[in-house]
Amino acid sequence: MMCLVIYDITDDKRRNKLAAMLKVFGLARIQYSAFRGELNSNDRMVLAKKVNQFVEDEKDSIFIIPLCDRCLGTATVLSKGGACLVKESKVQIV
Repeated sequence: MMCLVIYDITDDKRRNKLAAMLKVFGLARIQYSAFRGELNSNDRMVLAKKVNQFVEDEKDSIFIIPLCDRCLGTATVLSKGGACLVKESKVQIV
C-alpha cells in the first residue's frame, strides 16, 4: 500500500538519521520532511517501532499514513516541477 511519512523533528542530527532510515525502507523523498513509497502492513509496524526513537521532544512528530487506491485517485498535487504521489499507471480511479 502506498504510504506517506511526514515528520517534524527538531534536532538536525536525528532528522537526518530518520531520513536515511526512510530511504532504507525504500521510501522516496517528495518534500524536505515528507517521503512516499510502498509499505505493507508488517513494514508499517516495523517502521513505526524503529522511528519512535526519533521522537524525543514534545514538538517532534512522525506520521505514517497509508493511502488506499481511492485516496490516491482523489488526491490533488499542485506543482510546477511535476511532483506526484505515484506514477500515473498505478493510480486507479474508483
